Amino acid sequence: MYTDEDLAHAVQQNIFSQGDVNRFRKSINTLRHSHLVDEENFRLINGFNDIFVVIASALLLGSLAWLGFIISPPLAGIAVAAGSWGLAEYFVNKRRMALPAIALLLAFLGGLFATPILFRPEVKEYAFIAAGLITTVGALMHWSRFHVPITVAAGTATLCAFAAACLFYVAPVLIGYINHIVLVFGLLVFGLAMVWDSKDTLRQTRASDTAFWLHLISAPMIVHPIFNSLGVLDGNSGLMISAVVLGLYVLLAVIAIAVDRRAIMVSALVYVIYTFSTLLENVGFVTYSFAITGLCIGSTLLLLSAFWHSCRKGIVSSLPQPIQLKLPVLKAQ
Repeated sequence: MYTDEDLAHAVQQNIFSQGDVNRFRKSINTLRHSHLVDEENFRLINGFNDIFVVIASALLLGSLAWLGFIISPPLAGIAVAAGSWGLAEYFVNKRRMALPAIALLLAFLGGLFATPILFRPEVKEYAFIAAGLITTVGALMHWSRFHVPITVAAGTATLCAFAAACLFYVAPVLIGYINHIVLVFGLLVFGLAMVWDSKDTLRQTRASDTAFWLHLISAPMIVHPIFNSLGVLDGNSGLMISAVVLGLYVLLAVIAIAVDRRAIMVSALVYVIYTFSTLLENVGFVTYSFAITGLCIGSTLLLLSAFWHSCRKGIVSSLPQPIQLKLPVLKAQ
């Protein structure tokens, strides 16, 4: 499978002309009746060999972790981190394999995060602060070496964990405001995602992939605190709450369409389904509540997917011009 980044590299090497690549993209758009900008493409797997390598790497790293733990618990985390980095030198730097790159990054960061906790498990506050800091630094080092798109999102997540651990250690009373803190962090991550998105409004470079993963982690950080504060998962699903949930979901859908990222809608989906299923149960549709809810919401989302580009055109066209310039283009180039 070849990505837009591969095509751009081919143009730089004078293998293809930019005009040839543009005509190829236009042909694919016509063939698929879609717009590449709106497809939200990202590379996850090149072939079954990716899965094979991930399985083999998991077996190797699991064995290293087990042997390291027998010698000394912190050594398990160090062994996994070191082994993941070593494997990445070949499978990521030389082979450019997509799925192993993601798996080895997560294993590397997981090993770093576990090391301080395994070293001093009885001192949880210091251990989590150290884990967040070390993992964030490790993510920066990994990005500078391998440039795996998910690295920025993973490093941002560990940075948020580090900041939250510091806040709770300095002021334990803030634990009661954890939903508000997570929401603020989520909005900051969303802002960072939009910065990366604005670097590639045509969705043709690695910046778009990086933005995709940032949106993927920011979405639940934004959505969960909002719906949790409404008591949705606690059975609070009266008519008024259901109307508020629906209104919030429509707002999130408009934002998702405008920025051309579906992660926000997917993250909120479970709350909407649960709310309306419970509402239908309360009015007597006990047996069919989930089926009716799934039918209505599923049909709506499929229609939205079919007319996604038309919806984007209507929403983005109504925004101020400076904002439009920062969003993905309305028409594939």
